[in-house]
Amino acid sequence: MTASRHAGRRSSFSGLAAVTGVVLAGCSGAETANPPAPATPTAITSTGPTPASSSGAAASASAPAPGPSAPGSAPSTPAAPTTAPPATASVSGTTSGQAPSTGSAGGSSGATDSGPASTGGSRTVTPAGPVSLVSAADAVTGLQVPWGIAVLPDGRALVTERNSGRVLLVSGTGDTGDTAEAGTVEGVDARGEAGLLGVAVSPQFAENRLLAVYFSTESDNRVMTYTLDADNRLTGGRVILDGLPVGSTHDGGRLLWAPDGNLFITVGDAGQADRAQQLDYLGGKILRVKADGSGADGNPFPDNPLVYSYGHRNPQGLTLDSAGRLWEAEFGQNIWDELNLIEPGGNYGWPIVEGPSDDERFVSPQQVWSTADASPSGIAIWRGAIWMASLRGERLWQIPLNGDRTGTPVAHLQGAYGRLRTAVVAPDGNLWVTTSNTDGRGDPRDGDDRILRITDE
Repeated sequence: MTASRHAGRRSSFSGLAAVTGVVLAGCSGAETANPPAPATPTAITSTGPTPASSSGAAASASAPAPGPSAPGSAPSTPAAPTTAPPATASVSGTTSGQAPSTGSAGGSSGATDSGPASTGGSRTVTPAGPVSLVSAADAVTGLQVPWGIAVLPDGRALVTERNSGRVLLVSGTGDTGDTAEAGTVEGVDARGEAGLLGVAVSPQFAENRLLAVYFSTESDNRVMTYTLDADNRLTGGRVILDGLPVGSTHDGGRLLWAPDGNLFITVGDAGQADRAQQLDYLGGKILRVKADGSGADGNPFPDNPLVYSYGHRNPQGLTLDSAGRLWEAEFGQNIWDELNLIEPGGNYGWPIVEGPSDDERFVSPQQVWSTADASPSGIAIWRGAIWMASLRGERLWQIPLNGDRTGTPVAHLQGAYGRLRTAVVAPDGNLWVTTSNTDGRGDPRDGDDRILRITDE
């Protein structure tokens, strides 16, 4: 049995969507149009501005008592298209989204940490100048529900397919003919939102050839490491973390390997919202571990050594800025999707609050979106902004950055390519964004799914 012990979680995630308009095709709570409400304690409180498409009523709820502490441990090893979009599309951006009305970053970290810097204070922003026009073109087509992308030092990239369990190797130029299979992860159980999800490569990949994947089995979610051998095949698979909560929705699944060698892991609440506040439950958490799956040095909870932050609902976006600050995008339920600045030990409120809150126990989001405009997944920092891929909102959100502050969000590519899943900075310095139209919740077009190459003009 294995996995590190479980920690609490909440519902914070940021919204990303396509350019001028709104297209619905996914959900916020889960990734479906009308997801069932999770088993939350009584109700959700929201103190932010009322979104145009929100049906959630504000109500009060008392915080569940944190669960007992338990030490973490690492385990022992054990597809019909419709109409295609234009090959190249240029779309001007429009502003949308909003900063929370309750803008202070509350919540104490509870301990010092050697990872990304903790920040506090006002979240009032000074907007930076947005990229007003972006151009999108196909880089790779014909993929089957692509989920994660990790760029290699030599300019190639690894791509995971959620349902097939395949890890693909694509060239830095994005030529479809240069796409090859590196291997298949055994034991993947693809149901609902579960399957083969995130992938990350070691910061020492040039020396150790090490990569990590996050995947679902019938009984749990797991993190496994592989090496990519000289023949470009996955070898030496080793489970470093198992026993993570799994469900047909809210599986999290994003991996981020930091320059210091520690691995960040997002874990959804797996439909057990009432346990997101429990530090001995690993659902609804961001974890930070060493390459062997043990807790990273300096993590904020000595009795729950894997947990970095908690009170999350379904976090699917992670990125580090140049100062080492950790940013996260998270699916809300019915009211707000979120972009959060993660503090070590921070409680992000789910399921007690969704979106901004006056409660000093919780860290408020940097930006929120109505769930119809976002349902955010992957995020990346490019051209001085965070870029977020949006599923239900079907657009790419650009959020200008100025240190630990965010500017007015701008939407790009609205509805042009359907559901957008992952964003990464490509080997050529442009942005790669994956579609997710063959996942059973989209409207597949000719060539879907695809990787789009985004350039600014």
